[in-house]
Amino acid sequence: MTAPPAASAASKGPADRAMAWLHTARFLTTAPKLEFLPPHDHPEIAFVGRSNAGKSTCINTLTQQKRLAFASKTPGRTQSINLFSLGKQDVTDAVLADLPGYGYAAVPREDKLRWQQVMANYLVSRPNLRGVVLLCDPRHGLTELDEILLEVIRPRVEAGLKFLVLLTKADKLSKSEAAKALSIARLQTAGGEARLFSALKRQGVEETAQLLWNWTHSEDE
Repeated sequence: MTAPPAASAASKGPADRAMAWLHTARFLTTAPKLEFLPPHDHPEIAFVGRSNAGKSTCINTLTQQKRLAFASKTPGRTQSINLFSLGKQDVTDAVLADLPGYGYAAVPREDKLRWQQVMANYLVSRPNLRGVVLLCDPRHGLTELDEILLEVIRPRVEAGLKFLVLLTKADKLSKSEAAKALSIARLQTAGGEARLFSALKRQGVEETAQLLWNWTHSEDE
């Protein structure tokens, strides 16, 4: 017996709500240094990852906007933290933070060090940081720089900070390769949460949206 249409619609409600919420994303500000970030009381979710990990594509896919997050033609050239506010009718209830990509070889060493310090300071000290999404190309796995970042945030994760490893470009893997990459990512994050994500195939999009909603809203909302 098939479920009535009303029951079917209800079962899709939470994901639809989360996707509609993310679609409200709008540019808030950009800051080359931590002191330029505006203070606010809203929960903040940071997106981090190596250059070319698909961070901009992921943010644009989740928010259903083509150019909300800007992907530079020269990877690693985006040097600022970009904030995007979320909430209907211009009433902000959460903020997304797009942190600079790291690890690109062509970037001067002094720039790399400065970005790493800015990101480390942000991840350690941003008071309203609620969760971190680390994007990783599963064909390369978590790199040394990714593992350094994990060590930086580990104390906050142990204190309750939400954390997700998002394995992007999952459409480029076979089922067995995807399962292996997922298992390795979970081991490397000491049992932390990891998911497969493909902007092209829409894999993991609604599930990730729902997770971000849950991170920033109480259960009764």
